Amino acid sequence: MKNVLKLITLLIRGYQRFISPLLPRSCRFYPSCSEYARLAIAKHGWRGLWLAMKRIGRCHPWHPGGIDPVP
Repeated sequence: MKNVLKLITLLIRGYQRFISPLLPRSCRFYPSCSEYARLAIAKHGWRGLWLAMKRIGRCHPWHPGGIDPVP
C-alpha cells in the first residue's frame, strides 16, 4: 500500500514540475493544492490523501481561499 502512496506522490511531483508551470496560477490557497496534497500524504499517509481530496473540493471560485496548512 505504501507503494501506491509513493506513486501518487510521484504523480503530484510530475504535475508540479511539468504541467503546473504551463498553467496560470488558479489555486486560492497557500500552500497550493498540489503542495498541500504532497505534504498531507507525506505526513498522514492515506488520511492525507483524504485531506487532499477535501481541500481540492474547496478550491473553487466562490471560496475565499487563504492560508490553509496541513493539520
